[in-house]
Amino acid sequence: MNFLKFTTFFFLILGVFNQVNAQNQGTLSGSIQTNANFFQRDTVIGAQNTPQYDHQLFGGETWVTLNYSNWGFDVGVRYDLFNNSNLPNPQGSFNENGIGKWFIKKKLGEFDFAVGNLYDQIGSGIIYRAYEERPLFIDNSLLGARAIYHINEDWEVKGFVGKQKHVFETYPSIVRGASVDGFYALKDETKNWSISPGFGVVARTIDDKTMNLLVSNIKTYYATDSTKVFVPKYNTTAFTFYNNLSMGKFNWYAEAAFKSNDPARNGEYFTDGLGAVYYSSLSFATKGLGITLEGKHTENFEFRTTPLESLNRGLLNFIPPMTRINAYRLTTRYSAATQFLGENSFQIDVKYAPIKKMLFNVNVSRMTDLDNDLLYQEFYFDVVYKPNRKNRFVFGVQNQIYNQDVFQFKPGVPLLKPTTPFVEYLHKMKKRRSIRMELQYMLMDSHTDDMGHTTKNDQGDWLFGLAEYSIAPHWIFTISDMYNVSPGKKSPKDSQGNYISSHYPRFDIYYKLKTTRLSLSYVKQVEGVVCTGGICRLEPAFSGVKFTLNSNF
Repeated sequence: MNFLKFTTFFFLILGVFNQVNAQNQGTLSGSIQTNANFFQRDTVIGAQNTPQYDHQLFGGETWVTLNYSNWGFDVGVRYDLFNNSNLPNPQGSFNENGIGKWFIKKKLGEFDFAVGNLYDQIGSGIIYRAYEERPLFIDNSLLGARAIYHINEDWEVKGFVGKQKHVFETYPSIVRGASVDGFYALKDETKNWSISPGFGVVARTIDDKTMNLLVSNIKTYYATDSTKVFVPKYNTTAFTFYNNLSMGKFNWYAEAAFKSNDPARNGEYFTDGLGAVYYSSLSFATKGLGITLEGKHTENFEFRTTPLESLNRGLLNFIPPMTRINAYRLTTRYSAATQFLGENSFQIDVKYAPIKKMLFNVNVSRMTDLDNDLLYQEFYFDVVYKPNRKNRFVFGVQNQIYNQDVFQFKPGVPLLKPTTPFVEYLHKMKKRRSIRMELQYMLMDSHTDDMGHTTKNDQGDWLFGLAEYSIAPHWIFTISDMYNVSPGKKSPKDSQGNYISSHYPRFDIYYKLKTTRLSLSYVKQVEGVVCTGGICRLEPAFSGVKFTLNSNF
C-alpha cells in the first residue's frame, strides 16, 4: 500500500470514528523530519567516487509520523522516504519509500496490548533493545505483538514475539522474550531505600535458509582447518538479572547477562561459544559533588537476529558504552565503539562545584580487550566559570589513546595519542541576544619509521574555531573552520606528493518557530566516526549543502 492510499484510509477511519462518537474527541499529533543533501565534489578532501558526487548531486530522507488517541486506543503510522540516500551505505545510493512503522495499542483493565512495530528493552538493553537511531540508520523495531500485565502499581510482567524490522521488510528469524520488573521501597524516619529488581529472557530461532547459508559459510571459512568447524544451533537464548538499589545519596545498578552458544562474525571467520556481560554503575550525589563509577566485562555477546549480519545491522541487543559522551568538535573526532566479542572497561566521572560560580568536571575511562591489549583510554578535564549572569567560560583538555585498527578497521597503524585543549566563551547581551565562541587545538603524536623519518600520525594536528550569534528565540548563525595545521601521513597530498593542509569551513543558519526548526548549512567535513551511545559507523568526507526540517504538531 503506497503512502497516499494508506493516509487516505487512515483519515477515513478517523473520520468515521469521530462521527460515531462526536462527544469524545480524540487527539491527533505527528511530526515531520527532512534531510536534504546537495553534493559538491571535492577531490582534495576525498569527497568523490560515490553516485551522489559523480552524477546524482542530491540525496535525502523524509519521515512523516501520525499518531491518534481515542477510546483507549493509541494508533500510529510513519511514512519513510529515501531519495538517492547515502544513509544506509555512505558509498551507495538508496531509493525506496513505504510504511516504516505502524502500531495499535489498547489498555484493558490490568493489561496493555500492542501490535505493530514496537520499541522496547529489557533491563539496560544488554539482552534486548529495540530502538531507533536515524543518524546511524538504525531502526530495529520488532514487528509483532506485546502484552504487559500490571500485577499492581509496583510489579509487571511483559511478553513479546515477532520479527525484527529490516528497512521495509523483516528478518526471517523469530524473536520472543519476557521480563518481570518490580519496585519496593521502605521509608521511615531512620531509613530511606528502594530496590527495582528484574529478570528477562530472550530467544531467537534461525530459519532454514539462514541456517543453510551459515553452515556453508562456516565450512568455507574453515576449509583448511576442519578442527575449527562447529555445528550452529537453530535456537539461542539470552537471559539477564538486574537490580537498582537507591539508598540515601547512593545509587547502585548491577546487571549480569548470559547467552547460550551463538555464532558471531569475527572478521572473516565465525566464533561460537557462551556469552556473558557483567555491568555495574555506582553513583554518589550530595550538595556540590557527584561521583559515578562504572565497570563492564563483555565476552562473546554479539546477539543478532541472524549471525550473517555485521556492523550495525540486525542487532537485537545494546551494551551500554563505557566512554564519555563528548560535545566539542575535536574531542569527538576519535570515539570508541562498544566491543561485543570482548571488552574490559571502566569509567570514573566526577563533578565538583566548590562555589556557585564554578564547576569542575573530571572523567577517566579505559577499555581493553580480553587479552588486556589497550583499545581506548581517555582523560578529560574542564572547568566552567560563571562570574555573572551575562558571561560563562569553559576551559578544558582531553587526552586520548585510540586504536584505529579496531575502531576504524585500519590495520598496521600505531595507537593514536592526541591531546586536545579547548576554551569556550558565552556572552549574553540585551534584547535576548548572545554570542558564543569556541577554540580547540588537537596535538597529534608522531611516528618515526625505519628510515628515521618522523611524521604526524593519522592526519596530524587540527585547529578548530567557531563563532555563534543567537537572536532568541528564532535565529542562530554560526561560522566555523577546522584546519589541518600540521598534516599527517593520512592527510591529502598535492601533485608532487607533499602533504597539504586543508580547510573544512562550515556556515549554518538555524531558524525556530514554535515547534518547527529549520537549518541551512554549507559544509566541508573530514572523514571520521559518528557514534551514538557506543554504536558507531565510519563516515566519509562530505562537501556540499545540507538542509534539515524538523516539526511537531
